[in-house]
Amino acid sequence: MDKGKTSLAKRPIAIDLFAGVGGFSLGIEQAGFDVLVAVESDPVHACAYKFNFPLTEVICADVAKLTASTIRQAAFKGWDAHNKTGTLWDGQIDLVFGGPPCQGFSIMGKRLINDDRNHLVLEFCRLVIELNPRYFVMENVPGMVTGKHKTWLNKLKNKFKLHGYHGKAQILNAADFGVPQRRKRLFFCGAQAGIRVYFPKTLEGNNVKVVDAIADLPDLDSFAELKTTDEVLLSAEQLAQIEHKTSFYAKLLRHNNYFAYPRLWNPQLLTSSMQTQHNQTSIARFAATNANQREPISHLRRLDLNGLCHTLRAGTGSDRGSYTSPRPIHPILPRVISVREAARLHSFPDWFRLHQTKWHGFRQVGNSVPPLLAQAVGKKIIAALGVTPTIPQKPIMTGDPQLLRFEACQAREYWVRGNWENNQFLMTSS
Repeated sequence: MDKGKTSLAKRPIAIDLFAGVGGFSLGIEQAGFDVLVAVESDPVHACAYKFNFPLTEVICADVAKLTASTIRQAAFKGWDAHNKTGTLWDGQIDLVFGGPPCQGFSIMGKRLINDDRNHLVLEFCRLVIELNPRYFVMENVPGMVTGKHKTWLNKLKNKFKLHGYHGKAQILNAADFGVPQRRKRLFFCGAQAGIRVYFPKTLEGNNVKVVDAIADLPDLDSFAELKTTDEVLLSAEQLAQIEHKTSFYAKLLRHNNYFAYPRLWNPQLLTSSMQTQHNQTSIARFAATNANQREPISHLRRLDLNGLCHTLRAGTGSDRGSYTSPRPIHPILPRVISVREAARLHSFPDWFRLHQTKWHGFRQVGNSVPPLLAQAVGKKIIAALGVTPTIPQKPIMTGDPQLLRFEACQAREYWVRGNWENNQFLMTSS
């Protein structure tokens, strides 16, 4: 048995240092971990995370300003929230994971070696060493191992080695793990001495396509409500039509929780589906664009119903100009895809909700690790730790939907007020 076998013979403990909206966290939870703490500096993303992961203690802060002591204190709160009140925990963390911002390494950007965001990988390293987990996983773009940027990965490997960790790096493609999207990411995994480090193997016979992800979803333009809101209550007949057309892949996203905590949700409520209004000229151009081709004016690529989605990107935050990343054109309809359709193509389950605005919602999807890819990585860590996780039986409620409606200034105020006041703040903001 590996040295890393946890003393808690139920569910190992994990901490997410760059949580975003929680794609990586969800996959790790689906693999069998309890994610006790999530750190996210963007207040809007942190609010969405809190909505989807009510048991996890969320810290909205810059990791560079955090200490391991603060995270450990939060972890004990997260331990109690996971229905373990009265059960002793020795403080041993099994996994620390996260995806530090990757724009400084991305081939899509300027790839500046001294981009200030690059230094966040060193903050990840610092906190891993201070928290001393059995295992760690860092996700980033493949550009981190090309050109001069290879020095960053070598620097990390040497630093971890000095503190007793051995590690490996490998590029994984989400399309090889049941996600209908070509999305390559670098995973740098490390462990304490005596624990194996290995990566998931490509799924055999994997043929999930765009059609499997979104063909069952209704035409958004048939719902007048979705012009002004991101949610609509479907009739029983409309829900039955979805269930009838649902593929095996979509059934997984609607009904299978794997090893995650089941969430209480209303399957009749279609969410993250606000319409995008196009003028008639754009609609005509989109309709005339062939599958897997770019529309010549907007340069948007049309999805191929029987192919894979190209990499969904996030665009930039307000600190970098608030640029919207190109959104794919629907494979059948003459419009861009919705946030929910993007979430399906990213392997987010239907209970998982994003910010109500299209700009934040698409950013949250594009910045995330696809949950099914994260789950594949997490299952290998579970095996390396020698744990057989339990499957939670009791469903949990997601948070207050107001968390998904805050503007940036409101979200910032929410976190400044502190958790002890936040419930009252949600009531007055509704």
